[in-house]
Amino acid sequence: MARPLITTIALVAGVSLTIAGCTTARDSPDADSFAVEAETSKTPAELPEVDSSVLEELALDTPDEGTDAYIAWLALLGPDGEYAASAMYQAVIDEFGDIEPYVSIKEGEERHIDALTRQLERMGYEVPDNPYLGEVSAPADLQTAAEAWAVGEIANVDMYDELLTQTEDKTLIRVLENLRRASLESHLPLFELAADNGGSLTPEQMPSHLGASHAGGKRDGHEGQAMRGENRGEGHGPEHRS
Repeated sequence: MARPLITTIALVAGVSLTIAGCTTARDSPDADSFAVEAETSKTPAELPEVDSSVLEELALDTPDEGTDAYIAWLALLGPDGEYAASAMYQAVIDEFGDIEPYVSIKEGEERHIDALTRQLERMGYEVPDNPYLGEVSAPADLQTAAEAWAVGEIANVDMYDELLTQTEDKTLIRVLENLRRASLESHLPLFELAADNGGSLTPEQMPSHLGASHAGGKRDGHEGQAMRGENRGEGHGPEHRS
């Protein structure tokens, strides 16, 4: 029987999500650490909101807590995970157009999603479509967005730090470590640079060594490592659901 994704997920409608631009309460390494609590939000951004029914649906097919699949599931579908970040960046693109660094970072997020999806499939789980898409809105302006998403990338790194202490699966560890480095060394510097430049970057301002899609097409090395790392684990048999 699958356990809830977030034990405090039965919240009132319209609760503020602590994803991609806000902080989460992390008093313990279990599911409660990833609880969605509006009162902990301390960022400069006007936080997006998601109807609580979306969050409740995420709890339905969650792997058992304490398993490697649960860890990969949180990294993908948790409030500081890759699906949430991707939806946030898409909301900014929808509102303000194909601007940097959002286009490049969104591409990176899709590679992160692919890496985690393959891990879950290796463990015998079907991965749902991104439930956050279309359920979040962009901040009022690009400056606020850049500042908030910089904080969000820090929360993403913190998430990986915690998840890495919960698994001994070498393939999953390799993937999580590479995704963590991509967030810390690629995405975070881009948002910090954007925040220093009014909220966005021109193609010329995009550093090619950080994986900018419009600066010579060079991908971030850590994201590529994550993809190669998880591919090496595909030979293992699936882990059945409990």
